[in-house]
Amino acid sequence: MSENAHPGAGHRQRLRERFLEHGLESFTDDQVLELLLTLATPRQDCKLRARALLAEFGSLAGVLDAQAPLLAKIKGIGPKNILGLKLIPAVARRYLEDRLKREDRIYDARQAAEHLHMSMRPLRREVFRVMLLDAHRRMIEENDVFSGTLTTSAVYPREVVAAALSAGAAAIVCAHNHPSGEARPSRDDEAITRQLYYACRGVGVELMDHVIVAGDKIYSFASEGRLTNLAYEYEALALEAN
Repeated sequence: MSENAHPGAGHRQRLRERFLEHGLESFTDDQVLELLLTLATPRQDCKLRARALLAEFGSLAGVLDAQAPLLAKIKGIGPKNILGLKLIPAVARRYLEDRLKREDRIYDARQAAEHLHMSMRPLRREVFRVMLLDAHRRMIEENDVFSGTLTTSAVYPREVVAAALSAGAAAIVCAHNHPSGEARPSRDDEAITRQLYYACRGVGVELMDHVIVAGDKIYSFASEGRLTNLAYEYEALALEAN
């Protein structure tokens, strides 16, 4: 070791080489954070800072989702570290979105829900998002159609349907987030889902799912069988009308 090298230089280099050769499979969360911190922290040991971040925010996802002012309160975490910690998940989300657009199709509601969970988990205020899919379930576009407290008076199914028809979409996946962390749907959430299902069904657009994102948790109306129930209800009412 040269006289100018810091004591952890060898460890830092070994972490980098290990990642380049094997990826993150064998890394613990604190080692992932340590590696990230080394990119913006020359000549200093980052192990204790990584452990302090995990102790404060509970998990790797908690650290990456944490707001910048909270990260700045951790001793030794400076502006360059914060930039790196916020940039990594943002780039990952952009990468996943671009890859989803390039893929042949979205095979099922679960795949769409995973994408929406990744992209919406960090949001701090409530957003209603719609994925528009073509007849082959390829994504046409993804739009935020509403931001704020979600109520039946705030989300207009006709606007969602109009956007779908304008884009030539054959199916849609809707999602909104609960910044409170509670994934269970409210009565308004259930009412909105019912209105959306009926509005879409009436013009021949498939509502594949309505997803609620709440931190690390998600609620899927499709996975819970709620859309199947709405289908039975819709068909029963159609029979009565005839």
